[in-house]
Amino acid sequence: MPSTRGAADSDPDLVRSLLSRVPRPEPTLPPGGRRRRSFCRSRLAPLLVLVLCLVLPACSTDPDASGASGSPHAQDGLGGGEASLVLPDLSAARVAGLDGRLLLVAGMLVCLLGLGFGLATFLQLRRLPTHASMLEVAELIYSTCQAYLVRQGRFLLVLWAFITTVIVIYYRALVGFGWGRVGIVVVFSLLGMGGSYLVAWFGIRVNTFANARTAFASLRGRPYPVHRIPLRAGMSIGMVLISLELLMMLVILLLLPADVAGACFIGFAVGESLGASALRIAGGIFTKIADIGADLMKIVFKIDEDDPRNPGVIADCTGDNAGDSVGPSADGFETYGVTGVALVTFILLAVEDPGLQATLLVWLFTVRSAMILAAWAAYAVNSAWTRARYGTAERMSFETPLTTLVWLTSLLCVALTYLTTWLVLGGLGTGLWLRLATIVTCGTAAGALIPELVKVFTSTRSRHVRETVTSSRQGGASLNILSGVVAGNFSAYWLGMTVVGLMTAAYLLGSQSLDEYMLAPSVFAFGLVAFGFLGTGPVTIAVDSYGPVTDNAQSVYELSRIEEIEGIDAELRRGTQASPGLEPRWERAKLLLEDNDGAGNTFKATAKPVLIGTAVVGATTMIFSIIIGLTDHLRTGIENLSLLHAPFLLGLITGGAVVFWFSGASIQAVTTGANRAVAFIRGSIHLDAGAQRASVEDSRRVVEICTQYAQQGMLTIFLAVFFATLSFAFIEPYFFIGYLVSIALFGLYQAIYMANAGGAWDNAKKVVEVDLHMKGTALHDASVVGDTVGDPFKDTSSVALNPIIKFTTLFGLLAVELAVSLRSQGAGSLVTALAAVFLLVSVVFVYRSFYAMRTGGSPALDDLQEHEEALTEQETPS
Repeated sequence: MPSTRGAADSDPDLVRSLLSRVPRPEPTLPPGGRRRRSFCRSRLAPLLVLVLCLVLPACSTDPDASGASGSPHAQDGLGGGEASLVLPDLSAARVAGLDGRLLLVAGMLVCLLGLGFGLATFLQLRRLPTHASMLEVAELIYSTCQAYLVRQGRFLLVLWAFITTVIVIYYRALVGFGWGRVGIVVVFSLLGMGGSYLVAWFGIRVNTFANARTAFASLRGRPYPVHRIPLRAGMSIGMVLISLELLMMLVILLLLPADVAGACFIGFAVGESLGASALRIAGGIFTKIADIGADLMKIVFKIDEDDPRNPGVIADCTGDNAGDSVGPSADGFETYGVTGVALVTFILLAVEDPGLQATLLVWLFTVRSAMILAAWAAYAVNSAWTRARYGTAERMSFETPLTTLVWLTSLLCVALTYLTTWLVLGGLGTGLWLRLATIVTCGTAAGALIPELVKVFTSTRSRHVRETVTSSRQGGASLNILSGVVAGNFSAYWLGMTVVGLMTAAYLLGSQSLDEYMLAPSVFAFGLVAFGFLGTGPVTIAVDSYGPVTDNAQSVYELSRIEEIEGIDAELRRGTQASPGLEPRWERAKLLLEDNDGAGNTFKATAKPVLIGTAVVGATTMIFSIIIGLTDHLRTGIENLSLLHAPFLLGLITGGAVVFWFSGASIQAVTTGANRAVAFIRGSIHLDAGAQRASVEDSRRVVEICTQYAQQGMLTIFLAVFFATLSFAFIEPYFFIGYLVSIALFGLYQAIYMANAGGAWDNAKKVVEVDLHMKGTALHDASVVGDTVGDPFKDTSSVALNPIIKFTTLFGLLAVELAVSLRSQGAGSLVTALAAVFLLVSVVFVYRSFYAMRTGGSPALDDLQEHEEALTEQETPS
């Protein structure tokens, strides 16, 4: 193909003709250079000043200059919200005559063992054999991932400084906390954000070790090693993530003073949510810009997805990690932490007896420790069974051992939940331990049932995916897309009804006698359902991380061009001391990697509804914290939580608007970035006879384009959400509660619909490529178009709704307390004015999320404008 541009432009296909008109990006402003830095300076600095100037005058009642928490608010316990909570004496919890703290110490040891398991597995993966050509590609992918994470780290620090400003203003200037307590909130917010960031970095390093080893293992032509390596990598990430998060929370409980624990927990949770929100949004935008850029080249130039001559392939591999490893790792870390903080807060607010508070806290964290042991035991048993059944087999279903692992973990979690609950709570009251254990089991059951339901709509063997393929045969991309929409809508119904059923069971159990021990027992029951959702946490993360490894392994194989290395067959037969000789089975290896990638796609899809479901159910518990403060422990103002109270109803309506805007804004960022990436790839790709692979410089340039638009889109969206949260919290507290309920409910169904529609489109393409062997056909082109639509659905918008819901709820705790405190000091007019200003700022960023991110400059648009002008002239009377 001597002229790539001519070949593309001569094709009459609609997609090709449109792509041929995409403009090239401006080469004078490299991404990450001046434009990005000036954007941060020109937007963030004035906004920081704006918040300071608007809020500090309201805080003119200067607190004690000595820094002691001696303001009237602090003394009377009227300010500070969750940061003012004090832990009970955990020694009051007695388990079989022993101090309950000993169980928590044992939990810390379990966490250390979990970290040890994860790190040991990491080192074992590193020592597995691979070929130098594959290792070179894997290390190039890691270097681009590393550069991406470094830039994201700097970006996170800027956002953290932004949030810290509000924290300091509220807790120091208004509530009157001393500098020591304010510092604790700030430091633990940094630790929370840092935890999300570190587990994301660890996940990328593990995955980029595993991808080359998986690709090399496929050369033997047996499926078991191709399955075993990605799962070991996933378990390493899952165990480290859950163990580290639980260890940090146990340190707060056991090693820090009881009167600062509330400040530690709220700071920790806000930091986690900030890190997860930024990494999820940016990672989702990045990966889909790169993925669409690489996919569309298959249609335009009739080349393989992982053709090494395509400079977008390395960016696609980097995006697999940025979106499918960094995002889920940070999200999982935050989900686990925020759910725990919500339950701790509930117990301290809703349970009056300090002894019962201590016992319930010890119980929660003992069960969490037991669940880590359950995950490890299930993995060990499942590995032994899989090795015995498939160790030397020529064929295996890659989904079967993953499904078995999820169910086995769930069953062990249920058994240990009942055992530990009986040990800790067995002496409290007739049947109390049994009811609480059963409520947790409802959540654990959801964690096993939801993946099964997701597979009904996204598995390569499901009827919905097969229907999508069948529709594409005659209807092309149009019916392919419609069938995916059907799958997404049906999935929202079935998953929603399942969650409702399990929550109803929890409500019925919680309403039986739990009101003797606490306020609002149904809310506690819902929180325990979310707690049970996360019972299989290490395994949920493991099967989710399975996907990016399998996807990258396929790419590493193709990019290495190992088959074309001179004398490679003899070299592989000869082997080395670290890698025994083998007879390479080239075609078989490629088939195994493609088939395993389909299983990875399916199980990536299964983890998403679990996380979003946990966010929604957990947000219910956190919202209760706001309600209990506003209503003086449910004594006054309950009538405002009604559709008859207009602000509450208006808040419900507003939440839906924000969810739909967010979905559009995140996809718009992908659309704009993909436009620029495709333009650059089309202009730089070389398909001449002598071309072997794209240059490293071109590949890194595509990565820079993806990073630029990911960061710009994420910053715009985040600031819109941030200022909307401030504004709505300032408008009216019950309006804000309605808003929080609304974004949780709308977000649940929007996320499930988009995630599973995208999963159906993705695996429909996989069926065409692997099962039907129809690459390069019209059917394949239609499935690729559907997949490019599904990409931002499943990996950008849907998954990012989870941390957005939790960040809004957590940060809203501070914002609504700030607004109520100001009104109680007679500053109601100022609060109203601030609400209007913050809303205006939010709307500006909502406006920018489309109008500043448009794909302008296209010749097609110029032609359209000229045509419209000509029509206008004809219609204008002379």
